[in-house]
Amino acid sequence: MPLIPVILSGGSGSRLWPLSRLSFPKPFVSLPDGETLISKTYKRASSLNDVSAIYTITNRDYYFLSKDELSSTALTVKNLPASFILEPSGRNTAPAIAMAALKIRDDFGPDAKLLVLSADHLIDDHGLFDKTVTFASKLADEGRLVTFGIQPDRPETGYGYIEVSSEPLYEEEGFESYLIKQFVEKPSLDVAQAYIETDAFLWNSGMFLFRADAILDALKVHANDVYVAAISCYEKSLEKSDNPNILELLLDCFNEVPDISIDCAVMEKADEVVVIPSAFDWSDVGCWQSLGKMIEPDDSGNRIDGEAILLDVRNTMIKSRDRVVAGVGLNDLVIVDTDDALLVSHIDRVQDVKRIVEQLKLEGNEAATTHSTVARPWGTYTVLGEGECYKIKRIVVRAGASLSLQKHHHRSEHWVVVNGFAEVVNGEEDITLKENESTFIPAGNKHRLTNPGLTDLVMIEVQSGGYLGEDDIVRYEDVYGRS
Repeated sequence: MPLIPVILSGGSGSRLWPLSRLSFPKPFVSLPDGETLISKTYKRASSLNDVSAIYTITNRDYYFLSKDELSSTALTVKNLPASFILEPSGRNTAPAIAMAALKIRDDFGPDAKLLVLSADHLIDDHGLFDKTVTFASKLADEGRLVTFGIQPDRPETGYGYIEVSSEPLYEEEGFESYLIKQFVEKPSLDVAQAYIETDAFLWNSGMFLFRADAILDALKVHANDVYVAAISCYEKSLEKSDNPNILELLLDCFNEVPDISIDCAVMEKADEVVVIPSAFDWSDVGCWQSLGKMIEPDDSGNRIDGEAILLDVRNTMIKSRDRVVAGVGLNDLVIVDTDDALLVSHIDRVQDVKRIVEQLKLEGNEAATTHSTVARPWGTYTVLGEGECYKIKRIVVRAGASLSLQKHHHRSEHWVVVNGFAEVVNGEEDITLKENESTFIPAGNKHRLTNPGLTDLVMIEVQSGGYLGEDDIVRYEDVYGRS
């Protein structure tokens, strides 16, 4: 029976602000080793035995980010086929998994197995993870709905818990599975401490393994409203799809699918559910404290990613991109410096960073959602400065990439090539520009920028006009389907 890893990639990761933003969430954040969480997930998934393909469920806004990460990692491991299911809005895990089960059932048959993984988990012990999945696969072959519990090593208030039965249901070569007594939401510290002392509770990892037909049957019985609405939306979306590897879900019908987690919809109700206590290392990298553990501490317990000058500083994490951070007489802090925002938090309050993000959203502050550097399918742009009636950007276009053929109603643009070569459509003209050459694009002119070279094209763009919003754009042609 084919095994299909299904990667759930979404969410804002607000507890890792200011590095994680809504437009560039936690799975795509570069870790201290230079990799991203989603690239590590793709590598881990593609290295498993018997994998037939990889499916990614993500918001349509993250499609190109996910595709780039997948192309540079997992596809190079086994040259696996890849498919995407694109959500127009967030509806929690039950609708996402229902859509994946329907698509995989049609693509690979009803007995194909879905290994549901989050894009923002960290597991370094691939060997033990592989063995655990192999054991779980045998249970899934029998129609079981398998979830993976993590052996807790501390009381943790940021995770849900699973209480297991006293005796194992099935054992084999050092692995065990248990029936589940109950799922428990994130507890208080005292309750979490009590759970640790009983040895009857596991952390709920949010990873699952089941056959496509088994999870669909369970949804039909225990969450029929999800099942019926998901089938309706899947069929309507499939009719509109012209790419067998990309299923873009329609907004109107997808919003009719109930917003509910797979735990609440099925796993807490079905008799076929079992949990496997898993001994592999696992972290959801949910806050700055957990990410800091990936950085080797110095003799004073400080964890530094970037350049820092310290005097009498202890047990402090500092992450900086481009600037030197100087600290004097500090203890037990987290300091994260980015281009447009600075976070300073006591190490015991990092879970509350999400409250800062909520406040920024209420105030309409763009720092809650976007970086000064914004990813696009063709590369990136960075806002270098702006004021009344002007904005200056640094634009980087990847080799062979092209922006859309477009125009703006309210702004003109002046392009200056800093590095590389550019092919430019400017009104009725086709122009080739090299370093230190430029062109002026009046408002209303159709224009396009293409990098024909083998290295990045770097440009400076100066915008001027009465309105400089990113929504002042009319696309006529676009190789990324955004027209």
